[in-house]
Amino acid sequence: MSSSDLRKDRFRKLKRIRNLNNNPYPAETKRTHSIEEALSVFGKLSKSKKEIFLAGRIYSIRKHGGMTFIHFGDGTGKIQAYFAKDKIGPKAYKEFLDNFDTGDFIEIKGILFKTKRGEKTIEARDFKMLAKSLLPLPEKWHGLKDLESRLRKRYLDLIFNPEIRDKFERKSEIIKELRRFLDSKGFLEVETPILQPIYGGASAKPFKTQLNALNMDLYLRISPELYLKRLIVGGFNKVYEIGKCFRNEGIDKSHNPDFTMLEFYWAYNNYKDLMKLTEEMFVSLVGNIFKGKKISYDGKSIDFKTPFPRIEFGQLLRKETGIDFDSIHLKAIEKKAKELKINIEKGDSKFQIADKIYKKHCLPKIWKPTFVINHPTEGFPLAKPLEKSPKKAETFQLIVAGWELVKAYSELNDPIKQKDNFKEEEKLFKGGSGESQRMDKDYIEALEHGMPPAAGFGLGIDRLVVLLTDSRNLREVILFPTMRKE
Repeated sequence: MSSSDLRKDRFRKLKRIRNLNNNPYPAETKRTHSIEEALSVFGKLSKSKKEIFLAGRIYSIRKHGGMTFIHFGDGTGKIQAYFAKDKIGPKAYKEFLDNFDTGDFIEIKGILFKTKRGEKTIEARDFKMLAKSLLPLPEKWHGLKDLESRLRKRYLDLIFNPEIRDKFERKSEIIKELRRFLDSKGFLEVETPILQPIYGGASAKPFKTQLNALNMDLYLRISPELYLKRLIVGGFNKVYEIGKCFRNEGIDKSHNPDFTMLEFYWAYNNYKDLMKLTEEMFVSLVGNIFKGKKISYDGKSIDFKTPFPRIEFGQLLRKETGIDFDSIHLKAIEKKAKELKINIEKGDSKFQIADKIYKKHCLPKIWKPTFVINHPTEGFPLAKPLEKSPKKAETFQLIVAGWELVKAYSELNDPIKQKDNFKEEEKLFKGGSGESQRMDKDYIEALEHGMPPAAGFGLGIDRLVVLLTDSRNLREVILFPTMRKE
């Protein structure tokens, strides 16, 4: 039978159910136990012969004359159900066979027992439809390797591939652990605007929209940074936010247009203090989830033993590519980038080109947790320069297994210097660099009121989840990633 014929057949069954004055989509269920709960106390319930109510989706139906066996699950577990004509009566048995299909949601009243083969089962005494499915579950979905198909129909991916469900349960666990850690350190969770009149806090192209009520252009935030630092100005010493950010950029294994970020800001501390806190955070996170300091990724072990190695950005770039960032000029690095088959866009600065080279030729070679520190100041307009080497900034990125997980730095709190940096970014923007930051006069005014020394931290949660679930692509750990139209 074709899928079209199957759908028509299910519509006929739906109509038949309604004609029997039964609601195929009731609002209530009498479920007394989840399947997991019932299985956990199976011995006690089966011995007492107590009637219970279970509910879930039907995955299989096997008919044997006057008996029918089904397997159904509710997200917490799966169990077998046994329907016998002589137990529930010929009329009810026929109603079940005539109207129920795989994919339907069912409520079953019955008692628990074990079959001769030892399978835990509920013997049905009564049943009702909870939701009639009009499309059959695909027979060959389990084990499907085509990632595109799985992502487009994530709901089927979750039904048939429990390991995918496990990844998202692990993602939730990771976010809870991050919150627990920051809360234990006295950080306050806050919310800042997603719609912003000026985008800032990162080098990225924004999504633009309009607020009709005020007839003004707004941008989806690329980062919450500048608002969180306004809170530092306002007297909060430890603040963090976990939420969505949006960047109008390409889609690849490490980028999605909307993604989840953790950012926190810590007054009266600098990037060196922040590296120590970052080490503590990752040791705590890995220890609480994996019960140790090691994880496995791509068949290899990663040890989060502290302290993590540190290497300067310029030193790493010179080691892997031979490029001396301090002495090379723009034309020379453009030529080098072409030799290394790096795509250069109009308006790219010297640092932007160096960063592209670094991401392709340096990043993949870093396996164990490593801090890449002291980036050129021109690439970090919101970071504080090193006092003894003002062309370098007090910055670090945490790299693990080729993934850039964290970007952090000592915050620039000099309003004059910050304004000058914004002016330089405006020049780059007018020169064609769409990822340059914009002048935010309100933020400058906030700094003029005074901001204490502070350090700021940004973590890409989706990238972290890729690492901690042994995945390969950001889209695997985002429930509904952005997809091209079919």
